Amino acid sequence: MVIRFTCNGRAVQVEAEPEARVIDVLRDGLRLTGTKEGCGRGECGACTVLLDGKPVNACLLLAGKIVDRDVVTIEGIAGEDGSLHPIQEAFLDTGAVQCGFCTPGMILSAKALLDEIDTPGVAEVEEALAGNLCRCTGYGKVVDAVLAASRRMAPGADRGGE
Repeated sequence: MVIRFTCNGRAVQVEAEPEARVIDVLRDGLRLTGTKEGCGRGECGACTVLLDGKPVNACLLLAGKIVDRDVVTIEGIAGEDGSLHPIQEAFLDTGAVQCGFCTPGMILSAKALLDEIDTPGVAEVEEALAGNLCRCTGYGKVVDAVLAASRRMAPGADRGGE
């Protein structure tokens, strides 16, 4: 069956069974390998993508559920010129990136939060990232990165360094 949906702002179609996992559709069908599979059970968040703006686990989501919907992967948040998204910049600047395996999912969860709340507090950031596990960072720098990104993304903010 042909699965049609919007991925990273463009209409796509992929040959897949409706029961196929979205992570496989993205990685194998579209060659978007930024979405990682950590546990395959929806517990680690490494496979987080945005579905209609909301974070979901691509390892649990079935392809039939994305027909005519909008999916955003880590590859879809950079600028058209290839520039990094302010959240990506903040992760680099604060040292929130260690091994990098969980980073795409963390960034997309952060993006969903910052699309909803301009200036979240620490508790809101921690809640938004609760579904994303990391073995390397200790989360402090990740929270710092999301808060720094919120300042950068605030209306009228300078996108430069902190």
